[in-house]
Amino acid sequence: QVQLIESGGGLVQAGGSLRLSCTASGRTSSINAMGWFRQAPGKEREFVAGFSWSGYRPSYADSVKGRFTISADNAKNTNLQMNTLKPEDTAVYYCAARPPGLGRVSTTWTEYNYWGQGTQVTVSS
Repeated sequence: QVQLIESGGGLVQAGGSLRLSCTASGRTSSINAMGWFRQAPGKEREFVAGFSWSGYRPSYADSVKGRFTISADNAKNTNLQMNTLKPEDTAVYYCAARPPGLGRVSTTWTEYNYWGQGTQVTVSS
């Protein structure tokens, strides 16, 4: 099993920055791809960014390209640096890991097995 814990959420003004972290524990050696998703009230969960340890480039949703940066370490922890935040970035942010052995990032949340509890990000205008 894999456990994921997000941290770093909070309240920030538009134009500000936040850095989210996802700490992985358990059978982390089986993780080859992870993603960050978000879900705003009344909306579907959407892909934000993803990282692969199998050689694929990091992936980003069009809405965050140029503003968000995902990074990771070999312990399978990931960070999401969020700059130039907008009110529409307000959501609960989740990190998730794909099933063991799958190294390609997916933008579909149902293709992830393990999830953190989420961290709230609120951007005020």
